[in-house]
Amino acid sequence: MKTAYDIIKRPIITEQSMSFTGDKRYTFEVAKDANKIEIAKAVEEAFGVKVAKVNTMRVIGKMKRMGAQPAGRRPSWKKAMVTLTADSKPIELFEGMV
Repeated sequence: MKTAYDIIKRPIITEQSMSFTGDKRYTFEVAKDANKIEIAKAVEEAFGVKVAKVNTMRVIGKMKRMGAQPAGRRPSWKKAMVTLTADSKPIELFEGMV
């Protein structure tokens, strides 16, 4: 059985994702095989909040090359945007970064 930390790999800290923290929307990189229900339970368990909605998307790895070497590919990964309920407390991990 997977733990919450097997499902949630890391937070995504970008300018656009930080602009959503005022609306209680947080972005995470998650395991590729995790579904929305597992992601919601993992966020609730890890941070002690209530999740209202989860949006997921698969991010395809880009083709990259270095000089004359044959082209390689960055790994593909899965992104989840988690929206918390209005009465839920904010996640402290993202506080002070905006």
